[in-house]
Amino acid sequence: MADEEREVGADGYNSLVRRQMSVQNFALAYNQMGVVATLRLANAPSDNVTAWQRFLPTGPIALLPLSDDTSSLVWSTGVAEAKRLLQLDGDSFIAAVNAAFHKPMPRNTLVDDVMKGVHSLIKQTTGQRLEAAPVVEAEVASSRAAFPLGLGHTSTYVGQGVCLIGDAAHRVHPLAGQGVNLGFGDVQTLVDVLADANYAGLGISNVSELLKYEQQRLKHNVPVLLTTHSLQRLYTTDFVPTVALRSIGLTLTNALPPVKLAER
Repeated sequence: MADEEREVGADGYNSLVRRQMSVQNFALAYNQMGVVATLRLANAPSDNVTAWQRFLPTGPIALLPLSDDTSSLVWSTGVAEAKRLLQLDGDSFIAAVNAAFHKPMPRNTLVDDVMKGVHSLIKQTTGQRLEAAPVVEAEVASSRAAFPLGLGHTSTYVGQGVCLIGDAAHRVHPLAGQGVNLGFGDVQTLVDVLADANYAGLGISNVSELLKYEQQRLKHNVPVLLTTHSLQRLYTTDFVPTVALRSIGLTLTNALPPVKLAER
């Protein structure tokens, strides 16, 4: 088994390995881009362990903790706006990020009235105010970039002596932060399957063994892809009742300590 060769395609959503396998790949473009950067926080908390996300009319913006005073930005927005953000100077970009997190959003009057009532109820019942994302003071040099957003899934994860993991096999919108988790899950499952095959004295490049990896990951990945796609559609609609319901849901989630701890 030491001479067996196995190729792992972990080369992203434009995977060359996948194309060489000649398998079908479903792809849906969202006509959005994700602007990413590494940002330094002002007055950062001693334990920067909280991920922050706000849903804007153009798409979600999120801060993911990296270290005590830095976080990673993922800002989903329209193509034209993404290009504009990339062209801004450093100070203007930081101002845009802080405004996106803290500036009141224009909303329907009905939605505003409903949300005022929800905020008042939360304050009365829990005695707490809703937390706000930290203020950003600077971006780490040369960290700003952008990439197109979309949904994707290949018809099979495995071939003879080859398998796909991560974005090479599946692609999701970053709004739920699940892309990296799916990739890590692929790696762990593949390692476990290959270890079991090796222990049993079976060929680790045999398709029947690699299919065990595919079967296990499909059961997990497909529901996540469908859920994330549904959320993307939910948060890009401007239908007033839907906007009101999703705003209430997010506000209540933010106000419930057990849910917030689970999200962290």
